[in-house]
Amino acid sequence: MRRLDTASADFDHSLAQLTAWEEESNLAVNQTVADIIADIGVRGDAALLEYTARFDELDVDSAAQLEVSRERQLRALERVESGQLEALEYAARRVRSFHRHQLQQSWQYTDDSGNLLGQQITALDRVGLYVPGGKASYPSSVLMNALPAKVAGVSEIVMVVPAPRGEISDMVLAAASIAGVDRVFTIGGAQAVAALALGTATVPAVDKIVGPGNIYVATAKRQVFGRVGIDMIAGPSEILVICDGETDPDWVAMDLFSQAEHDENAQTILLCPDSGYLDAVQDSIDRLLPTMERSGIIAVSLATRGAMILTRDLAEAVAVSNRLAPEHLELSVTDPQALLPLVRNAGAVFMGPFTSEALGDYCAGPNHVLPTSRSARFSSPLGVYDFQKRSSVIMCSERGVQELGAMASVLARGESLTAHARSAEMRLDAGVKARK
Repeated sequence: MRRLDTASADFDHSLAQLTAWEEESNLAVNQTVADIIADIGVRGDAALLEYTARFDELDVDSAAQLEVSRERQLRALERVESGQLEALEYAARRVRSFHRHQLQQSWQYTDDSGNLLGQQITALDRVGLYVPGGKASYPSSVLMNALPAKVAGVSEIVMVVPAPRGEISDMVLAAASIAGVDRVFTIGGAQAVAALALGTATVPAVDKIVGPGNIYVATAKRQVFGRVGIDMIAGPSEILVICDGETDPDWVAMDLFSQAEHDENAQTILLCPDSGYLDAVQDSIDRLLPTMERSGIIAVSLATRGAMILTRDLAEAVAVSNRLAPEHLELSVTDPQALLPLVRNAGAVFMGPFTSEALGDYCAGPNHVLPTSRSARFSSPLGVYDFQKRSSVIMCSERGVQELGAMASVLARGESLTAHARSAEMRLDAGVKARK
């Protein structure tokens, strides 16, 4: 991994180069996705069947055959190894428990003039969940996306997952059953996003689409945003580790590997004020890397987007981290509570040397769907609040409308919106007549 030093004159330039990320989306991808969305909008199920046959080599006679039956989901529960099923259920309990703490409640109050004001909280009606398929299966993503929606009170969750040549992971289906997913369709890619956003005769239209996917899925989510809500546009996975030099170097090396193995564009950064410790972690990386199954991917990620940064002290390390706003931040230090108040920008913070980021990916409880590409500066992890809406509630009293109406009239006429002003003024007149 490359070495940077905050004391170097060119540090800011080097850091900017290291963390620069240009999304892979290009004009060709945008046009392809736009064409697919338009085609699904016009031809519906017929187009969906054609794209599924072309891209997933899954040829069926009707779109109804793309839906996974309840019986097939139940068989998946039986076919999954008992240890894996136990782990899924354990993770689901913890994720569900954590997210119950996020539930928002409706509230109201009455002001001094007798006006009732408040906020009404309601859940989304129907949510679409995209789950990647093909090269890997992600049952943990099913739990992390579906359980907060269920806790929020979403009435129906529709899951789409590509099934190349008809193959689908039993663990993914088992996770869907455990999380309470209502319907599952074996479709993927931009066509799946389009079907969820627009609806077809078979696939119901949803209010929001969540879940990760490849460049075509991400581009499709961006293009349908506005017609439906989306969770976020995720970039490559990121981990930033701050160490005080006391954590076992092998632990830190493996934590860096845990994100680097996602793909070659994953970002791994280690900050520490002890140069000798950085040397020790590099030695661990050199020794452990050949033992990793995905060593090729890890090696490219570490070499192209990884870095070890020597800082003056831990406070400066946190300051650098705040600039980068990482998806995952590990405070692998003896007293993480002392540093936590300094942290302003991070998707999730993992406290202390025993808390590896991998625990958060699977079963700690908090959501693993996190903002990337510095978006932790302004956004948050996926949660129950992403599946609830807030409606303002206003009910004026006869006395209260006299004050509010008078002020609204002045402001409306100041904006030359006469109908607004008269709408408020008519109620003033009504109040006067009622008192007579």
